[in-house]
Amino acid sequence: MYKIIVFLLALAAFISCKKTDSDDSDNNEKDKIKTAHWLLGQWETKSEDGTLTETWKKANDSTYSGQSFFLKGKDTIHYETILLQQVEDQLSYNANVRGQNNDKPVVFLLTETKENQLVFENEKHDYPQKISYTQVSKDSLVAEISGVQSRKSSSEKYIMLRIK
Repeated sequence: MYKIIVFLLALAAFISCKKTDSDDSDNNEKDKIKTAHWLLGQWETKSEDGTLTETWKKANDSTYSGQSFFLKGKDTIHYETILLQQVEDQLSYNANVRGQNNDKPVVFLLTETKENQLVFENEKHDYPQKISYTQVSKDSLVAEISGVQSRKSSSEKYIMLRIK
């Protein structure tokens, strides 16, 4: 009888510790957002036109929230909120600029990822159609927006340094 009880306990322990397919999908669901962990923090670039600041925080295991604003003196020239979200196996960059797009976010989907680069695209958006972030070092990155604007190719690059 003792051997049967030990066998059943061992079998129960084995079954309870075994990973299931649903466990794997839960882990995979968070894998794409993890590729953007290097974005977390506060980034800044200064020019004669003003100061651009982006701040990224981890909201939960599938969402990072961001804010981007451009200050010229004491005036806020541009302000947007961003959600970087993973739903199932798709990572999206959801940018919301007050007063634009009926105050609804514009969604850019991840089209390319490398260890140090994320590229998001939305071909239907007026401008930009592409947003990319490239990590240069632990404390610097390049943010770039690009696409077609007024029937001409356009691109803006921002070399940003970590300030927090």
